[in-house]
Amino acid sequence: MEKNINFIIKENENNSRIDILVSKREKLISRTRVKNLILKDKLKLNNVIINNPSKRVNTGDHVILEIPKPQTASLKPYNYKLEILYEDEDLMVINKPAGIIMHPGAGNHDKTIVNALIHYDKNSLSNIGDELRPGIVHRIDKNTSGLLVIAKNNQVHENLSKQFSEHTILREYHLLIWGKLRPSKGKVITFLTRSSRNRQLMEVSRSKGKKAITNYKTIEIFENDKIPTLSLVECKLETGRTHQIRVHMNYKGNSIVGDDKYKKKYKKLKNIDLKIQNSISSLARQFLHAKTLGFIHPKKDKKMLFASNLPQELNNILEMLRNTNK
Repeated sequence: MEKNINFIIKENENNSRIDILVSKREKLISRTRVKNLILKDKLKLNNVIINNPSKRVNTGDHVILEIPKPQTASLKPYNYKLEILYEDEDLMVINKPAGIIMHPGAGNHDKTIVNALIHYDKNSLSNIGDELRPGIVHRIDKNTSGLLVIAKNNQVHENLSKQFSEHTILREYHLLIWGKLRPSKGKVITFLTRSSRNRQLMEVSRSKGKKAITNYKTIEIFENDKIPTLSLVECKLETGRTHQIRVHMNYKGNSIVGDDKYKKKYKKLKNIDLKIQNSISSLARQFLHAKTLGFIHPKKDKKMLFASNLPQELNNILEMLRNTNK
């Protein structure tokens, strides 16, 4: 159902950013969605369309934000077995394997997580996002595995989106990197923006883009004369930017094992255990797994916490490294 948000700016709201103000006024609508609606020309300020989310308002200004009727997705069902860890009438938590993308896009129109969700239950997914992304509140990359929460209705989608935008969701990843992090634990804070050389990649910027914060700690170091130096690391996200962990590790000089986009050039390895060399070089994904996911259930107001084991192909590499490290 289409509806309008309609209000006058109060004195104590003078000089506020319009996107922040609307999301404060309308508790159920996330700032990200407000911003997207403004960019789609859905906001009028004193009867003039404004498409700048950072526009400042004045006392007495008249704001009208049109919230259009959600589009119905016309997507092909994909008969793909989802690994569902939890499900109720409002949401589900799934464990995504590496190798499948989240939603239709260039080059892949129907073999995605979204198509699998449509096949599973097309009538029970939120539809306030992009019409090609029903139920999708957040994403992980094609060649990353791990936990995702899926929204089954619009109210829950809005609430979860708000938790993501306020950085209150717990997200922990396990990854294997080349070398050792210095210091062994810490926090990376940078801006991330699209790469000027390749628009499909992200890069660290000194001043432009979105702020990205990654907390990291080294769990285990593998280092001897039979193997290259490798480290098992845990990253806890404060923000969830595109390719955030991959870019931040590369920025530290320690790219993720198996990452074909963000990688440093390493010298050719010599005298390395052949089994380990083969298992690393044949890894058709990055060694990155979304291991822990925690959030407040939007309807039950209860803390939900989920954990996922490393997939077999990643666990096998760790076992080999531990055996040679003895």
